[in-house]
Amino acid sequence: MTESQLLKRTPLYDEHVAAGGKIVPFAGFEMPVQYTSIGDEHTAVRTHAGLFDVSHMGEITIRGSRALEFVQRISCNDHSKMVVGRAQYTGLMYPQGTFVDDLLVHRMTDDEYLLVVNAANVDKDFAYIRELAEGEDGVEVINRSDETAQIAVQGPVALEVVQAMTETDLSQIRYYRFTWGDVLGRAAIIARTGYTGEDGFELYLAPEDAPPVWRALLEEGGPKGLIPAGLGARDTLRLEAGMCLYGNDIDGTTTPIEAGLEWIVKVEKGDFIGRDVIERQLQEGTERRLVGFEMVDRGIGRHGYPVLAAENAADEVGEVTSGTHSPTLGKAVGMAYVPAELSAPGTEIWISIRGSGRRARVVELPFYSRKKKS
Repeated sequence: MTESQLLKRTPLYDEHVAAGGKIVPFAGFEMPVQYTSIGDEHTAVRTHAGLFDVSHMGEITIRGSRALEFVQRISCNDHSKMVVGRAQYTGLMYPQGTFVDDLLVHRMTDDEYLLVVNAANVDKDFAYIRELAEGEDGVEVINRSDETAQIAVQGPVALEVVQAMTETDLSQIRYYRFTWGDVLGRAAIIARTGYTGEDGFELYLAPEDAPPVWRALLEEGGPKGLIPAGLGARDTLRLEAGMCLYGNDIDGTTTPIEAGLEWIVKVEKGDFIGRDVIERQLQEGTERRLVGFEMVDRGIGRHGYPVLAAENAADEVGEVTSGTHSPTLGKAVGMAYVPAELSAPGTEIWISIRGSGRRARVVELPFYSRKKKS
């Protein structure tokens, strides 16, 4: 079979083709990387709104009388105080304290949790979690990815656009909360999370309900500046917001402490997979750190480019994990792992671009933060 025959399609594939989306392979799916231009779609999200198909993401349910105990064991965050309708960002951990994946945990009922995982990791995550649950009484693990579509509406007018589709009062859903409601008469989970640095909503729907809701959102949002947005804009938006991408900035070789994600680690909750390694790093520090940088010299430090301690240094001291030209800021930015001694904001580093050292400066993350309404 050819690669295209092996790739999956989301329930919205035909909508992307009809809208002129440029389709590329991504995480085992045929997905739109852009419709018009990455820059235009990026700017639309920052100024009005963008409509994203994120149906390729995975959804795994953990339920049973011991569901909380099990989630606490596999995750580095503390979910014990979550109420129904709350979501948290966390890491699914290996025993060595590194990431199997980063994900969102939603508390659906007193004994049921929904894990939203990265598209490329669905099969790996499900197999890993199911193996850990083997022989565990009161724990059931179900992969619901194929029965779930997901649409994201992100941007300043997202609330206005989605509110027109539902009688649920969206203003009552706080950030990282969710509820259940009808969207265009279709049953949905409505979550106020996101991966762009903007306010917005994720709609979890039955696959057959996604196309009519997508079209209705475009019709409602079009006059308000909403446009469909692809993977390209999603990546530049999340990078500006300082959000990690699994496979680039975090993976099975990186720990939350190295990645600057201490805030999702709660060692005080008790034992969890990888806790001993993570606790030691919290106490003793790490040899490397993930930092943000902006280019001082011309050029863009892209994924995989070496980091040097000096312009003509022979030895690489780190590596760029993500990098792009920021449409919002009008300059080249990125993230890289560097030695801890080079991680302080203001530190000068050099990025090797096609064999030539280019000067950059370590800066605090995120690069961009939206202005909150008072």
